[in-house]
Amino acid sequence: MTRRTKTPRKLLVKKGSQTSLKDPVGVYCRVRPLSLPDQECCIEVINNTTVQLHTPEGYRLNRNGDYKETQYSFKQVFGIHTTQKELFDAVANPLVDDLIHGKNGLLFTYGVTGSGKTHTMTGSPGEGGLLPRCLDMIFNSIGSFQAKRYVFKSNDRNSMDIQCEVDALLERQKREAMPNPKTPSSKRQVDPEFADMINVQEFCKAEEVDEDSVYGVFVSYIEIYNNYIYDLLEEVPFDPIKPKPPQSKLLREDKNHNMYVAGCTEVEVKSTEEAFEVFWRGQKKRRIANTHLNRESSRSHSVFNIKLVQAPLDADGDNVLQEKEQITISQLSLVDLAGSERTNRTKAEGNRLREAGNINQSLMTLRTCMEVLRENQMYGTNKMVPYRDSKLTHLFKNYFDGEGKVRMIVCVNPKAEDYEESLQVMRFAEVTQEVEVARPVDKAICGLTPGRRYRNQARGGPVGDEVVLQSFPPLPSCELLDVNDEQTLPRLIEALEKRHHLRQMMIDEFHKQAVTFKALLQEFDSAVLNKENYIQGKLNEKEKVISGQKLEIERLEKKNKTLEYKIEILEKTTTIYEEDKRTLQQELETQNQKLQRQFSDKRRLEARLQGMVTETTMKWEKECERRVAAKQLEMQNKLWVKDEKLKQLKAIVTEPKAEKPERPSRERDREKGDVYKTRGGGQSVQFTDIETLKQESPTGRKRRSSTAAPAPPDGTESEWTDVETRCSVAVEMRAGSQLGPGYQHHAQPKRKKP
Repeated sequence: MTRRTKTPRKLLVKKGSQTSLKDPVGVYCRVRPLSLPDQECCIEVINNTTVQLHTPEGYRLNRNGDYKETQYSFKQVFGIHTTQKELFDAVANPLVDDLIHGKNGLLFTYGVTGSGKTHTMTGSPGEGGLLPRCLDMIFNSIGSFQAKRYVFKSNDRNSMDIQCEVDALLERQKREAMPNPKTPSSKRQVDPEFADMINVQEFCKAEEVDEDSVYGVFVSYIEIYNNYIYDLLEEVPFDPIKPKPPQSKLLREDKNHNMYVAGCTEVEVKSTEEAFEVFWRGQKKRRIANTHLNRESSRSHSVFNIKLVQAPLDADGDNVLQEKEQITISQLSLVDLAGSERTNRTKAEGNRLREAGNINQSLMTLRTCMEVLRENQMYGTNKMVPYRDSKLTHLFKNYFDGEGKVRMIVCVNPKAEDYEESLQVMRFAEVTQEVEVARPVDKAICGLTPGRRYRNQARGGPVGDEVVLQSFPPLPSCELLDVNDEQTLPRLIEALEKRHHLRQMMIDEFHKQAVTFKALLQEFDSAVLNKENYIQGKLNEKEKVISGQKLEIERLEKKNKTLEYKIEILEKTTTIYEEDKRTLQQELETQNQKLQRQFSDKRRLEARLQGMVTETTMKWEKECERRVAAKQLEMQNKLWVKDEKLKQLKAIVTEPKAEKPERPSRERDREKGDVYKTRGGGQSVQFTDIETLKQESPTGRKRRSSTAAPAPPDGTESEWTDVETRCSVAVEMRAGSQLGPGYQHHAQPKRKKP
């Protein structure tokens, strides 16, 4: 009997050995249709990677007075006409393909209440969502390679045990003999929507499935309600008198530093229908409530885990290899997050208000973790990520700190009422896209010859010792019928010698074939080694190129961030300068208006002063002309008087003296003025005496000793002012003058008798 050789041990890849290879979190956006065709829309799909948010009517305007429009970029944008199949092919199909090849994945939907998250994840009758399509693709790919039930058995340490066929058969018989628990969930009939949801018409299957392995699928379903974890698949004996509330579960960390829910129920399923039936059983236990914004609003975060266990076949390709180290476990988590909501819109009270607060708190913790991760990766800081602040972030800690592929679908409702909430969702998505997660490593090769299953099926079963023995000729009859029989033993000896000779020939041929095969293997190994060296060299070159490109990308990204920061500063500076410019322009306009008013006032004042100056000039010119004329006339009169005096003197000297009348006083009284000759040859008379008519009361009349008027005692004008002085003063206002009436003096200077 030949001894069975030990299976080659697989190469263990240390966790984090390829941490230099990272991929960003893939963020997708899905826009749901409007409920009513005449609703106002605030989200517009620009292209397959960009959406634009418009500020609705009635919302606060920005500083410039214009409506603010913001664009956000995603890995891909799905519009209102996108089908569930298109969404699955773009987002979930690569995750399921990685799951079958031994890699972990996380897919979660995020958005406000009523944005279509549950519809995207679960689907509706006749239009299955991502979850049933993922299950359908898994079982389409591994359907013929599944292990028998209970070959894989889950334990409480987030790992799997493996059993042989006999132990698995005994386990099945034991489970079938056990009575089913009397719970309402076991008696519940399948919902009529159930068949329509899992009836996926489009066939989908993963490529390059390892045929030399067997697979097992285990599902679990939990919810995080008010920051407590509950198992939705836990079968609790139903007590109609005193029903027990569900017990919360705790988070634990396994030997690989992965987080898991301790004591969570994991159900092994063998078909899409069975898996979705388990999901539907847990979905009926999930907490939902009727709110102001959604008739069936999820009040908890739900996590549906699909765990795929695979183990290689033995060298014969017939049974599962009974080595626990060869088991590969991969997990796909489908998360339906509860919607963020505002209390003033949902009108929540009591328990609904508490639920909304816990939902918003867990989502805020998720956002904080993303921001800290992004800051650590971009700036090289080592801040502690607050995973433990929420059960949601603590559960998926290993996806962000470890390895795996993470995808997020942002569901948005384009109606104007959700504008502010959608704006916050877009900002969170923008932050999440910049977080990088370590790329999952490929599954290690077990070291056994490929094609074992196909070879075993082709020959109809494993090769045993009986087949080898049947290749020799049969032995002759060994029965001795007579003591003197001398033919039976020689025939037996001859047959045994022939068999021995044939065996020796077969051994020699086997050795020759073994040597030839060994040479071929060495040749093949050398060729493979050369190929591996060549591929490794090329791979190193490509990795150098990729690392250089990554460094260049990082440099460009840093430069881009710096330029964006500078642009932001310049935009803020420009905004400040524009505000200052507008302020200065307003001040300049105010000063211009003030100057214009002052200029107009000045012009009016100048015009008024010009009129006054002109008037005063004309007045003084006339006055000067009058005074000059008066002076000239006075001088002429003086000259004429002198001439007359001279003539009179001459006459006195030359002529005899005339006799005077007897009464000279009377003649003197009759002379009331002087007569002067004019230039034209005529004469002019200037009165020098004024007759004054006075009337006084006869009583109390005093005799005056002198006719001269007494001087006023206080210097004021008295009644003895002569008539000429009083008549020479008048009130005058000329036509067209801007000045008021004024006092004018027109009296001629008195000429005294020579």
